[in-house]
Amino acid sequence: MIPKPVSFNQGKGSLVFDGTVDVRPYDGPPESYRLTVSSEGVTVEAADAAGEFYARQTLRQLGGPDAFRAAPIGGPPTLPVCVVEDRPRFAWRGVMLDVARHFLPKPDLLRYVELLAVHKLNVLHLHLTDDQGWRFESKKFPRLHEIGGWRPSSRYGDRRYGGRTNRPHGGYYTQDDLREVVAYAAQRHITVVPEIDVPGHSQAAIAAYPELGVQGGGVWTDWGVNPNVLKADESTVDFYRQVFDELLDVFPAEVIGLGGDEAEGGDGRFVRRIAQHLVRRGRRPYGWDEVLGVGPLPTKTVIASWRGEEAGLTALERGHDVVMCPEKHVYLDYRQSDRDDEPIPVGTVLTWEDVYAYEPAAADRVLGAQANLWTEHLDSPRRLDYAAFPRLCAFAEVVWSPVPHTTPATPLSPVTSPSTPALRDAEEFRSRLTHHHLPRLDALGVEYRPLSGPRPWQMLPGVPGHPR
Repeated sequence: MIPKPVSFNQGKGSLVFDGTVDVRPYDGPPESYRLTVSSEGVTVEAADAAGEFYARQTLRQLGGPDAFRAAPIGGPPTLPVCVVEDRPRFAWRGVMLDVARHFLPKPDLLRYVELLAVHKLNVLHLHLTDDQGWRFESKKFPRLHEIGGWRPSSRYGDRRYGGRTNRPHGGYYTQDDLREVVAYAAQRHITVVPEIDVPGHSQAAIAAYPELGVQGGGVWTDWGVNPNVLKADESTVDFYRQVFDELLDVFPAEVIGLGGDEAEGGDGRFVRRIAQHLVRRGRRPYGWDEVLGVGPLPTKTVIASWRGEEAGLTALERGHDVVMCPEKHVYLDYRQSDRDDEPIPVGTVLTWEDVYAYEPAAADRVLGAQANLWTEHLDSPRRLDYAAFPRLCAFAEVVWSPVPHTTPATPLSPVTSPSTPALRDAEEFRSRLTHHHLPRLDALGVEYRPLSGPRPWQMLPGVPGHPR
């Protein structure tokens, strides 16, 4: 199974499953469950509603790949007699999805929510604004999405080679669209954490309201770090307070992203004022690790440690909660091999084996970890599938399942912790991927990258990347 449960004890025999489940309470930690399949029926003991949901996902896995199709085919599934006892390793099991660089239409966004749920991931971090696009409808400042939501062209491939699509791109989500996404995710026990990035990565907003920026200009058609940032004037800070207030009316999440990354010459005062405003509104600011350098922040601020893990360790020392998302280990837009046929190869090589081997630092003290999908070079759902899977399957197991230990687990009991943990078994995971989980992705229609390399139609010959 993916994610692999704490304990799986298979007995003898099987059950033709008619869909009937006996649900009972379970004395366990949040999100935990015990699933029992006997020849007489199925029992789910769940600590809470999330635990019951994850137990039903496991039932789906036991039912075989066809259980993941949109409509049933064939007869009822046959389940193996077994007892599964399970609980998540981390409270924050997240995926950041960049819908600013390339807009993901609502049906495809809802599909990604479902794919996160299949993998027992529970946070969707939506990167809603950047230099290249503004995707959140603002009723107070409509030019943000009407003008900032569209650009006349895009870079095609790495920016150093000058390629352009010469095709307009854009789109935005209405507030009701996003309320729908939030509600759909909540049904699957996924929290949607929105992000409006300040004071850098703000060219789309500046294109709509030029008085906000140090310089003017249109919605950016390039990739990379734009040196233009927001002014730190009180009028600009107040403008964004009102924008964040609109955001808070749509997203009930306790944690709200304010960005704070890659702001050349950016003003720390701006970040601090927005963070303070979010705290006054009863929320928790969430910023990339650069915000640690802007001066004193509210202790409620959550730090996303992306440039490595050192900043996350520093944040822990300062009393902040931390989500580990180091680019070296969990940036899923990075190339998956050093092969010449890898489409638009950027960044360092990051294989599924590399993701599977990742062990977050200070694992006993952090909120959890997050995989990031930046979309400069992922301009369609098919490209997104290719970049995400099966690496996201590996990440899901890292954040759900504890690292195996040299001492085997007692059946039906949690794994005890010897002094020397073993590494995860990549070959065992490969076997589960090949024989069980990739067929599930096939049934779901996910265009993942095969373990042997890209399919012919997944290649993009002649489109240059910038491998490191």
